[in-house]
Amino acid sequence: MSITADRPTTFTFPTASGDPTDIAARMPRRHTVVTGDGMDGVMALATALQTCGRALREFSVDVREGVAYSSVTCTMSMTPAEAEEFERRMLAMPGVLAVDPY
Repeated sequence: MSITADRPTTFTFPTASGDPTDIAARMPRRHTVVTGDGMDGVMALATALQTCGRALREFSVDVREGVAYSSVTCTMSMTPAEAEEFERRMLAMPGVLAVDPY
């Protein structure tokens, strides 16, 4: 079996530093982001994740009627530094109460 591509593929370092050690440190990291804004908060988080430029390996949402908090769980490949930046950016969003990596 052979696989052919109709366009050439290229590889670029995904971080600004371009350091090959960044590639070695990149691994799937799961985060749960908790919001108090219900469906509106979840939709704002989904939009932010969609525009962040990273492929989501996993994405799930938990919104329940009568519960004060909603959450988004997602997995993306990141370095430890990128994971810290992700947490800072998520916490800076209105309505985000917590970011839990695990």
